[in-house]
Amino acid sequence: MVARATDPARPSRPRIAVSMGDPGGIGPEVIVKALADRSVRTLARFVIHGAADAMHEAAHAAGVEPFWWEARRGSPLVETARAHDALLIDDRAGYAHAPNRTAGELSYRWVEDAIATARLPAADPMRADAIVTGPISKEAWSLAGRGRYPGHTELLATRFGAKRHAMMFVGPSLRVVLASAHVPLMDLRNVLTIGRIHDAIDLGHDACIRLGIARPRIAVCGLNPHAGEHGLLGDEEERLIAPAIRIAAEQGMDAHGPFPADTIFNAAVATPARPAKYDLVVAMYHDQGLIPVKLLFRDESVNVTLGLPIVRTSPDHGTAFDIAGRNHADPGSMKAAIRLAARMAAEAIVQRSTIDEPQESAPGRRDRS
Repeated sequence: MVARATDPARPSRPRIAVSMGDPGGIGPEVIVKALADRSVRTLARFVIHGAADAMHEAAHAAGVEPFWWEARRGSPLVETARAHDALLIDDRAGYAHAPNRTAGELSYRWVEDAIATARLPAADPMRADAIVTGPISKEAWSLAGRGRYPGHTELLATRFGAKRHAMMFVGPSLRVVLASAHVPLMDLRNVLTIGRIHDAIDLGHDACIRLGIARPRIAVCGLNPHAGEHGLLGDEEERLIAPAIRIAAEQGMDAHGPFPADTIFNAAVATPARPAKYDLVVAMYHDQGLIPVKLLFRDESVNVTLGLPIVRTSPDHGTAFDIAGRNHADPGSMKAAIRLAARMAAEAIVQRSTIDEPQESAPGRRDRS
């Protein structure tokens, strides 16, 4: 199926690299369903790194007519097909709806391929302006010998040389940043530092500004029950978290806490009866931040990697092997991830073009340089 070529009248549309994720999970299905929506597909030009057989299986089950152009990985046709709105770079292999070494290696390779396009020179026609990643199986990555990276975030941070990075989840009315991500709970004492907590506050603050919040109000969670109860239930709040908040406040950020995590999220979610008191919550660990996000906005929220020189988003769910291949997956979170990536990438393109344009001095003013 030949897709409609890129509209030359819209040259500023970003190019988004999409990695399929585990081919045996629901990644192919949510990608097909999301991009079948023309209101989503027209936001950008898409290069999908994945497997054609998984895409066709998902499209057939969903009753979607294939809308993408295909070219084999490594084929010269990739270069000629890049003008199309949706290009699938096909890397065929067998797969099963369960974690396995082959699928782990494929899904890892597709992320690396997406990263490679994002690192191309700005003038390269295949350069990606953003990356959207489908869900991977960490077990499959481990089986494939890729266990050094517990997830996308760590791999992306390494490849882009990001000294600071954090996971942020953006829902319809809740934004959460994690001070630590894929870390066992028993290891948190060795991972959390004043600097790491401050980085999460700082990166989240900047991300909120990029999302249009001029003066973000930030609530920071405690680590222990009741935020430590003044040291009775742990000293991390007084020893690590409060100093990080003070540093952020001294730098001009509107940051407060530490607050008990079992109540503060209520103040960060708007209701018909009251507006939200905070624009962002900084959580100390993965489940502390993700439980409220997924409880309130399942299939609506988006994972954004902060600290990278490029936009990267992903849906908020995993591979869901138990429903893969059954046409039961909701594409809502993938649609939201694509929409946010396209919006952020388009804004970055405009900012770059503005910086690159020569600035003329206003009449009657002297150059003070």
